[in-house]
Order: sequence, then C-alpha cells, then structure tokens
Amino acid sequence: MQTFTEAEDIPRMTPAVRWLIALNAVVFFVQFTLVGEANTRDALGFRLDELPGAWWTIGTHLFVHAGFWTLALNLCLLLVFGPRLEHAWGTRAFRNFYLWCGLGGWLAHVLLVRDGTLVGATSAALGVSLAYAMRWPDDEVYLLLSYPVRVRWLVAAMAAIVLAVGVIQPGEGQGVAYLAHAGGLAAAWLFARTSTAGAGFDRLRQRVSPVPDVPDETPRAVPRSMPRTRERAREVDEIVAQSQQALTRRVSPAAPAAPRRAAGDHLTELDRVLDKILQTGIESLTGDERRVLEERSRELRKDE
Repeated sequence: MQTFTEAEDIPRMTPAVRWLIALNAVVFFVQFTLVGEANTRDALGFRLDELPGAWWTIGTHLFVHAGFWTLALNLCLLLVFGPRLEHAWGTRAFRNFYLWCGLGGWLAHVLLVRDGTLVGATSAALGVSLAYAMRWPDDEVYLLLSYPVRVRWLVAAMAAIVLAVGVIQPGEGQGVAYLAHAGGLAAAWLFARTSTAGAGFDRLRQRVSPVPDVPDETPRAVPRSMPRTRERAREVDEIVAQSQQALTRRVSPAAPAAPRRAAGDHLTELDRVLDKILQTGIESLTGDERRVLEERSRELRKDE
C-alpha cells in the first residue's frame, strides 16, 4: 500500500512515526520471544476490573498486539498516512493526536464492552487514517502497488467493516477490538471537526479585528473580539497616564485665566468620558465622546 501525492517536500519518515513504529516492534519482539504473550498481555493489557490499581495500562495497551498481522496492518497504516500528517501538524501535535485516538478506543471499550482484555493500536492507526482522508481525500493509495484507490473510499470501507463486525459479531467479548476501533475513528472525527471550527473562528477574528472604529458608525453584525477590547483598554490607560502628566506640567500660577478655564473644561469633559468607559465600557461611547478621546490623545502626543 503506497500513497501518491503531488507534494514533493513530504518526508518518507518523521520522528514521531519512527518512534511509534520502533516501540511497537520492540514490544512485539519482547512479547513473543522473551516474556511470552500471556505474561505481556497481563502486564500491559487493559482490564476494567483491575482499576484503579493497574492504571498505567490505559496507555500501555496501545503497544501490545495479539498477533503479527494486526501489528503489520497498524504499522502499515502509520507508515503510509502518518508522515504527511506529522509534517503538516508538527511532531508534538501528531503524537498527541495519536494518543487521543487511542484513548477514544479505550473509552469505547469501557463504555460499550467492559469485559475482556484490550490490546492493540488499531484504534489510533485508524484515527490517523481518517484524519488523512478528511484532509486529503483525493489522494490515491496503490493497493499491492498496482490498484489505485482514493483515500476517502479506502478509509470509508475500513470504517464500515469495523463498525459492522463490531456490532454483529456474535459471542461474549468477541467485539472488544472492533468496538475500540470504532472509538478511535470517532475520536479522530471529533478532533478534526472541532479543530476546523476553531481555525475558522480564528480566521474570522483576524478579519474583524483590523476594522477601524468610525464615529457614529452603524451597528455591525459581527461583534468585536476580545483581543481588540484589551488593546482598547491599554490605550485608555495610556491616555489617562498622559493626561495626568500633562496636567502636572501645565498648571502654574503664572498661566492666564482664560487658558486655565479652557484646559479645565477640557479635562472635565475627558474625565467624564473616562468615567463612562470605566462604568459601561468603551463600546458605549457616542460619536462625540469618541472624538473627545481621540482629540485629547492627539494633543498629548503633540506635547511630547
């Protein structure tokens, strides 16, 4: 199985994928040569009735496999779909996503099965495949190096098989692995959907924030974002500090009476505007009050 993509700068191997493949392979070798399959499953596999004592098995079950072909399938999926995702997201984000999908499989096992020993990383590997298919659905995968299939259809077929077998396979505890796999797919889908929504919201805020304030402007459908409000608050604090400094410099006994009254009236009006900002926020200012604030700010900058 091999992917075809027009991207030329995608590495064939990335750090997180390399370490995950190596760790799974080493544990499998130790499991079937030195320690024994049963002992490894008992030590690292997850069983609900062993909690809270063997809490570490919530994570270690991802690196124990029941057979060679299960391990080979998981490593193949990770090798084919993992490097491009890690290259796009970064090593830390990809590693966290892999563990997130594994925890999704674990949660599905706890909620839907509850008995038997849970082992294997298929939930995490399928989650990586689904994330790849949602981001690059039109890439092609060559099965047996000769049959091109679009990624979306390959992952959809795998998901359908997992869900069908997990639901209809008879026998107590026989659907453990398949239901956990479905949990990994669900966790990957949830992560992809929420991340897309969050990115879209960030892009919306970036587009709204640079819009300048215009006196007596008509109401806008999109509200201002929090970073803009904090910026306004800092600007108001700077204006207040500059006003106090200017007042200290200007007030003197020798100053003419008329300018003193004008400055006092101006400062009184500014104080009223600042009090209103402190009580109801800068968004409540009218057009005239905004002009007073801007004029006072310009005067202070000229004095400097």
